[in-house]
Amino acid sequence: MKFPRSSGILIHPTSFPGPYGIGDLGPAAYKFIDFLTETGSKLWQVLPLGPTGYGDSPYQCFSAFAGNPYLVSPDVLIEQGLLAPSDLENQPEWPQNAVDFGMIFHWKPALLEKAYTRFESTPNGTIRPEFDSFCTENSSWLEDYALFIALKSANGGSGWNNWPDPIRKREPAALDEARRTLAGQITRVKFAQFLFFRQWNALRAYAHQKGIQIIGDAPIFVSMDSADAWANPELFFLDESGNPTVVAGVPPDYFSTTGQLWGNPLYRWDVHKATGYQWWIERIKFTLKTIDIVRIDHFRGFAGYWEVPGGAPTAEHGRWVPGPGIDLFIAIRNALGALPIIAEDLGEITPDVIELRDALELPGMKIYQFAFSGPKNPFLPHHYPENCVVYTGTHDNDTALGWYRTCPAEERDFYHRYTNRDNHDIPGDMIRAVWASVAVMSLAPMQDFLGMGGESRMNFPGRAAGNWTWRMPAEALSENLKNRIRELNFLYQR
Repeated sequence: MKFPRSSGILIHPTSFPGPYGIGDLGPAAYKFIDFLTETGSKLWQVLPLGPTGYGDSPYQCFSAFAGNPYLVSPDVLIEQGLLAPSDLENQPEWPQNAVDFGMIFHWKPALLEKAYTRFESTPNGTIRPEFDSFCTENSSWLEDYALFIALKSANGGSGWNNWPDPIRKREPAALDEARRTLAGQITRVKFAQFLFFRQWNALRAYAHQKGIQIIGDAPIFVSMDSADAWANPELFFLDESGNPTVVAGVPPDYFSTTGQLWGNPLYRWDVHKATGYQWWIERIKFTLKTIDIVRIDHFRGFAGYWEVPGGAPTAEHGRWVPGPGIDLFIAIRNALGALPIIAEDLGEITPDVIELRDALELPGMKIYQFAFSGPKNPFLPHHYPENCVVYTGTHDNDTALGWYRTCPAEERDFYHRYTNRDNHDIPGDMIRAVWASVAVMSLAPMQDFLGMGGESRMNFPGRAAGNWTWRMPAEALSENLKNRIRELNFLYQR
């Protein structure tokens, strides 16, 4: 699919400002969309929107389909009569400009329980039919997900491969008994999903009214501790106890000297092919009902992926294994039509990855921070093809200013020679360079527009905790910033 020349900002909803400890889908999100429109931007990029688990990573979600109930806006619930203002009294003392997921873990579910109680107390309320329709329309994933979350709670939060055998192995009698005994909790989980998608769909509709498209992120792999793996064990390399025999990761690269051990279960691609890739078709179909353009994280894994033995301490020792290649995308395209996909083609890229990306005519990614090793570096703008998406950096990188402060001296020297700029405004100069390039899309994290340093970084790949916490200051969307971005979009026809 050919995309129009455009630009945008990368910021996850958790990073929006607001009074409730975590960014959400309420007033700040609508204000941000207004801001994008007023700057002439056309794109908003988010990270995966699923329910996060251990480590709070949106790339290790409990479901490839479900939404994150932490993002449900209390303000919107008050507007809809599902909460009263008094329900928001006696809040914790939230940290400034950071998310404390531990505090959110206790506070937000209790708040959603109040909304559910009010919903249940008005059985003839106007949203009851809407909730019932939501449950019916999404039953293909919602039934398994709601049961999974209810069982996880009943088993002390442990991973599904540690549950009692009858439940772990999904014996029909055990599942029927669980549905009966956990019926109330299952309905609560469904209701939280209903609230999320009701708010998200309204926000997305507002973005469309304003001419904004949303780029979403689809991780290639699912979390081991997910409803997807529990409900479809035959699709993954798992032993009889439900433990992965091999797991996902990447070998050592510019992100990590020992590689990245992700730990996700790997797909049995032969089984997927035998089903006509039905699970993948349903996943992409649902994703495109949620967002407009899909950035497939770790696209190179479809050509070949790094297989690490289960239980290995790092990702250093593994092997490359062929992926499904173009067969998967032909099946998806035959079922769904043209695919608005961005291929995240970073890391150790081999010719087969480039061939697959180009055969599908997908734009790949360029990261400007990676460019400054010398004039032949493919991340320098004079090498870009038009069909690519360029970023100053992504959620996995340091901020532009943080990069400049910590990069090797020879890279810093080449940066100055290449850009013919001093160090007065490193983030601004880097943004200008990617906006001026021929790349069809240009994006930068919000932190770079705000000129922030490494203390505002979103994620450190390979670090298990302390990520994903950054929040934008309430006063960030200033008139000056709006004018700067609007001028860039005008000058470079974005």
